[in-house]
Amino acid sequence: MREVTRAIVLWCPDWPVIAARQHLELPEDVPLALVEKGVVFACSAAARADGVKRGLRMREAQARCPQLEVVPYDPVLDERAFDPVLTAIEQIAPGVQPVRPGTCVLRARGPARYYGGEEQAAAELLRCLDGLSLTEARIGVADGPYAAEQAARSTGGERVRIIPPGGSPGFLAPRPIAQLGLTDLTPLLRRLGLHTLGDLAALDRVDVRERFGERGEHAHDLASGMDSAGVVPRTPPKQLDRAIEFEPPLDRVDQVTFAVRGTAEQFTAGLTKAGLVCTALRVEVTDESGRTSERTWLHPRLFSAADVVDRVRWQLQGSGPTDSGLASPIARVALAPEAVDDIGHHEDGLWGGGADERIHHGLTRVQSMIGHDAVLTATIGGGRALADRQVLVPWGDRPVGVPSADRPWPGSLPAPAPSTVFEVPRPVAVLSPSGETVEVTDRGEVTAPIAAFSATGAARDAKPVDSWAGPWPVRERWWDASLARAMHRFQLVDADGTAWLLALTGTAWFAEARYD
Repeated sequence: MREVTRAIVLWCPDWPVIAARQHLELPEDVPLALVEKGVVFACSAAARADGVKRGLRMREAQARCPQLEVVPYDPVLDERAFDPVLTAIEQIAPGVQPVRPGTCVLRARGPARYYGGEEQAAAELLRCLDGLSLTEARIGVADGPYAAEQAARSTGGERVRIIPPGGSPGFLAPRPIAQLGLTDLTPLLRRLGLHTLGDLAALDRVDVRERFGERGEHAHDLASGMDSAGVVPRTPPKQLDRAIEFEPPLDRVDQVTFAVRGTAEQFTAGLTKAGLVCTALRVEVTDESGRTSERTWLHPRLFSAADVVDRVRWQLQGSGPTDSGLASPIARVALAPEAVDDIGHHEDGLWGGGADERIHHGLTRVQSMIGHDAVLTATIGGGRALADRQVLVPWGDRPVGVPSADRPWPGSLPAPAPSTVFEVPRPVAVLSPSGETVEVTDRGEVTAPIAAFSATGAARDAKPVDSWAGPWPVRERWWDASLARAMHRFQLVDADGTAWLLALTGTAWFAEARYD
């Protein structure tokens, strides 16, 4: 016999919407939709009332609800906003296991014995959640975490549903087979005539395992109310955040950065004590009026105390694209590690850090003196034009919002890439045997063979052409008149043996790059 744990599941409906609304400080009556890859990931009750639902394309959702507030879905925000909820629950019922943001599970035995029963324990947990303004939270109690979660999601008009011990199989039997969440297995089970969990539970467990393997066996256990998954309490994370408050608020950048230095040292010392280093730092600056400037800073290696102070100063000076600078006196500065790594991965080698370490310290020093955006490093982005692929980012940052070079780019230049790319395309002359400028017709054909080429754009400097290839048409953003671009590309080798990448826009010829 497999042992089944009596479990309590707390479920917060529409948790991604709740987290986003709290972060953006939006009223509850504002229709809100979280979008991921152009599709609605989650939406509020006000949005659902107008016909918006999960899986709908963003344009169709906005057509159904013109006043819809569209926000990109942020899974990191989900987890960060749910952490205070877990902490509050642990104050009254230790041993919480997070299932996903918005859902957690506890062993029922401890809280039930402490508060005098499962119903009393559920009521105490609801009071805790109500104190966090989570008045829509639901609780389910049943044999096994799976049955308890299904009970929490089917409370009806109540906020608590308790399935008596031994009643989980009967409770689960009429529920649809799709609630197992096995998207690849569900269609096959339906074709076999298994439409409910009870239909699957009625089969022999050994037969199910032989036909569907371990996943099928696990699904049979869930449908039978024999979920043997235990509750593994989380280990509360170490308090790595640091904050400093100013009374009275400080109105000068140098005063704030000087005061933050000690907090930055405590922040890095706490990470070192925990055997960690910070690779992504979140800085929250709050002014005396309550407005908050928040930004995540990245680092190629790890943040030292001096690096942390530099980031605070740059954020106060408004050097980033999303910060407005020091508009009013600062009342509070908070430091939080957005991403950490084991300190053993960043130890110096036997003979020191090497040349890369010296380069990093040198560039960081220059950056601290002349500004965050003054030292840039090149990275390769995605795009069809060579100029679009050249992306400059501040030293130490990772490119954000840059199209990926790994995606397919139809019409892009195949390898090998030119070694010299002109920052501004150079005007050139491409001539026919009769000395006229070569053009491309609407049917994509050249008006005459290419016979001469001038790198200066002057016909008198034209030299014979050894070979050429093209045209290759490129047409981008034809639906947007302000960003539309159409051109024809050519590759050409002149009499000196130099290869060029040329582009014809209308009747004007330009050299994009040179193959050295």
